[in-house]
Amino acid sequence: MKKTLLLVALLAGAMVCPAQQAGFSTTENYEELTDTKPHDGPEVWNKIKSPVQLSWGSVDVRYKKLDVPEVKQANRLRKKAWRGERVHAQAVLWTNRDLEKVNVQVSDLKNGSAVIPASAISTHFVRYVMTDELNPGGGGCGHRENKAEWDSSLVADVLDIAKELDIQACSTRPIWVKVNVPSDARPGKYRGQLTVSAPDVRPLSLQLEVEVLNRTLPAPQDWAFHLDLWQNPYAVARYYNVPLWSKEHFDLLRPVMKMLADVGQRAITTSIMHKPWNGQTEDHFDSMIGRMKKIDGTWSYDYTVFDKWVTFMMEEVGIDDMISCYTMIPWALRFDYYDQATSRIQFIEAAPGEEAYTEYWLTFLKDFSRHLREKGWFEKTAISMDERPMEAMREAIKVIRQADPEFKITLAGNYHPEIVDDLYYLAIPYGQKFPADVKAKREAQGQISCVYTCCTETFPNIFTFSDPAEAAWTAIHAVAGDYDGFLRWSINAWTADPLHDSRFRTWAAGDTYSIYPGPRSSIRFERLMEGLQMCEKIHVLRQEFEAKGAKGKLSKLNRTVAKFTPEGMKDGKQTAGDMVSELDGLLNAL
Repeated sequence: MKKTLLLVALLAGAMVCPAQQAGFSTTENYEELTDTKPHDGPEVWNKIKSPVQLSWGSVDVRYKKLDVPEVKQANRLRKKAWRGERVHAQAVLWTNRDLEKVNVQVSDLKNGSAVIPASAISTHFVRYVMTDELNPGGGGCGHRENKAEWDSSLVADVLDIAKELDIQACSTRPIWVKVNVPSDARPGKYRGQLTVSAPDVRPLSLQLEVEVLNRTLPAPQDWAFHLDLWQNPYAVARYYNVPLWSKEHFDLLRPVMKMLADVGQRAITTSIMHKPWNGQTEDHFDSMIGRMKKIDGTWSYDYTVFDKWVTFMMEEVGIDDMISCYTMIPWALRFDYYDQATSRIQFIEAAPGEEAYTEYWLTFLKDFSRHLREKGWFEKTAISMDERPMEAMREAIKVIRQADPEFKITLAGNYHPEIVDDLYYLAIPYGQKFPADVKAKREAQGQISCVYTCCTETFPNIFTFSDPAEAAWTAIHAVAGDYDGFLRWSINAWTADPLHDSRFRTWAAGDTYSIYPGPRSSIRFERLMEGLQMCEKIHVLRQEFEAKGAKGKLSKLNRTVAKFTPEGMKDGKQTAGDMVSELDGLLNAL
């Protein structure tokens, strides 16, 4: 069959696309895996109007690598933005001939004498990563040891950092554009162009216009939204093969964590025991605090790593609102320590409520409280648990209160009225609600009430195969549901080969990370930022309308925001992308 197709193509004088396979060279030796799914053949690709084409596309679409993209040719794009906002766009390049050393340039955007400099604009080739699918019954939880049992394909997600890229014949390459509007930009329409060029190819250009509105978005560190995306520093050390907590390790961590700070991250993820989640990720968490039981039976604690990590996150990255310490109730109730008498690592197996458990944790927490107060961190620190049963939580809370009644306690898990008053910070699963009186009481007491998603949700989610707009929708849902913020369990728990394959032995592809090594952002992460910016816009406008008594505008805003709930999606009249686009237009019009 292949020989027949080849002969037909040669007789017709058409170009035959080379085999799509891993091994095609790129400027950074980063090669995508083979996409074995059915795709457009030479007979389709040879019908395109010119060998190389460029158009603006949609940020709501993950364009397929080996198909001619379905786009209406658009050479001009108009965006609106507040001062201080980052706006996104996606161009699409497709070709039926090989292109080498393709590069993208963006000019200054000019509004008379005012300029958004090209240095405030970044472009990224969108790269393809292997993904899978939802469970047959929905959701993405459960073991996936045999990848062959899941329908897998290449999907556009990675925003590359390469400045040049070789592009194969008969393929599509999206280009992501980020415009960082200066906070002091003069309102008006700024115009410029994006140009794609390669040797022996006529440069192709697109026009870009950003209308800067007379409103200012506060800096991310000042946003009202409480964002809690858990970090995994161990994954970075493993991927780059550098010693844990070395200078090289921190140098590699810095740009990853600054990406978090730039979207308003509030919490630092720390581990105060070995394998708090039983090693569920490719890189398990070790304890950042050393414990030693001396020969005389007393305990000593080493806070060196904990202090390094927290200091780094606070002083070098700028994330300093909360230190979340996981966990007193791990998935496996085994607690490590170094035993001086035997010169071995030993484990205590004990459940909350048992004497051995109380002794182990009470001694530690008393010393931990002392250390935190000496560092000036006590008020920012919380002892944190994750999806633990209520009775176990009650017993742990008793020990914490006995050690220091002023310790803050957090939980990501089901809502339990019996313990809600004890929890400074509580994130409940998508679909659960805080009773209105409880939420009001918690707010009056300065407590934080959030929502979280994980592998459970069919919608909304940020798997690598999810609709890109779902990431923005999820953030906006937190505001629509009257939560204080959003939690997700992992931002960089990388798989074994994260740039090529987002599939994991447990959970749907992409569940464990949305920032790639490099660091490289992703379509998912950028759309999440878009949603977070919209959340802050909602906050700013609500405050303004309430202060001015603009009831009509406030009502219109609230009605649109209220759609971002499970109930609001049931009618099926709008996609997530439609809803996000409608709200974005309203926020820029009010």
